[in-house]
Amino acid sequence: MELPNKKTSNNKLASLFGLGREKEYFFENLSFMISAGMPIFECLRAIESEFKTSYMRRVMGHVRENVENGMPLSTALDETGLFGVHAITLIKNGEDGGTLSNNLKVIASQAAKNRIFKSRLQSALMYPALILGVTFVVGLGVAWFILPKLADMFAELHVKLPLITSIFIGIGAFISSYGIIVLPLFFVFIMALIYFTFYFPKTRILGQYFLFSIPAVKKLIQELEISRMGYLLGTLNEAGLPILQAIGSLKESTLSPYYRNFYDFLYKEIENGRSFEESFHEYKSIRRIMPTSIEQIIVTGEQSGNLTLAFLKISEMYEEKTELTSKNISTALEPILLVLVWLGVMAVAVAVIMPIYSLVRGVGK
Repeated sequence: MELPNKKTSNNKLASLFGLGREKEYFFENLSFMISAGMPIFECLRAIESEFKTSYMRRVMGHVRENVENGMPLSTALDETGLFGVHAITLIKNGEDGGTLSNNLKVIASQAAKNRIFKSRLQSALMYPALILGVTFVVGLGVAWFILPKLADMFAELHVKLPLITSIFIGIGAFISSYGIIVLPLFFVFIMALIYFTFYFPKTRILGQYFLFSIPAVKKLIQELEISRMGYLLGTLNEAGLPILQAIGSLKESTLSPYYRNFYDFLYKEIENGRSFEESFHEYKSIRRIMPTSIEQIIVTGEQSGNLTLAFLKISEMYEEKTELTSKNISTALEPILLVLVWLGVMAVAVAVIMPIYSLVRGVGK
């Protein structure tokens, strides 16, 4: 297996195959071992054997060999193409300034925070997805096994069926006849739709736009992004990374197109010598993605020379908010789910009861 070329490798793609946790483990343990006084190549040798994936063991074996041959750790890691620019820059700054252990802790902490942010959004959406999935399975069982039997009964009794009953019975007859072929294709289609909507790099922007259109989810995404912004810009700037590189790292870590566009705009404005206050004023959609209070905290921190402290304070404030919102989002979506389930149950009940009512009334006459 060849090592990935850094010009073509994709850091986010690596995380999809489980390498994100491996890299987090690498930085945490390397920081601890270096602070304990172990030589770097011995640290790499000890960590190399602990990786769960053979791919990471081979990559780290290559890194260790380069370090043993005199190559700086930052250069050896950069050659793998698995680590972001900000991580390499922090490691290089740590090597030059004698703060390598602390900078590695910052990188590991950042990776852990990104994982927590993603898991909070996923866990918040898990409950609605589970409810809709169970509802779909129950509806499928009714359509496949119960409706065809009702259709036979109504046909024998020569009952005139209402439109809604005819539609449901038609669906049931279709599933009963072609379900073995259609249902596997349907599930494949759903899985492909989820993949291309939320995971495929070139099309997942559609899924982000969709999530941002749901009020409760939009609020959680805003809080996660603001917390991420405060944490990354605060910790990276505190560790000595230039603000432009910190903003570039922030842009790489976000999946939301709204915030990626904003960070790209902010990067260009800061690069051209403008302040945060001027950049916020020029960005037309700033109110859509950032509350006025957060904007004011950043501007005040910039003017007073405490920008790093301001970002860390924002991170602390919004981390508590994201934890609370992620717990309450299921409650916020529950009424909508109940209405959807109720409409489905009522539709099936009406479709079944109406023909029976017509039959009983006809017998009474």
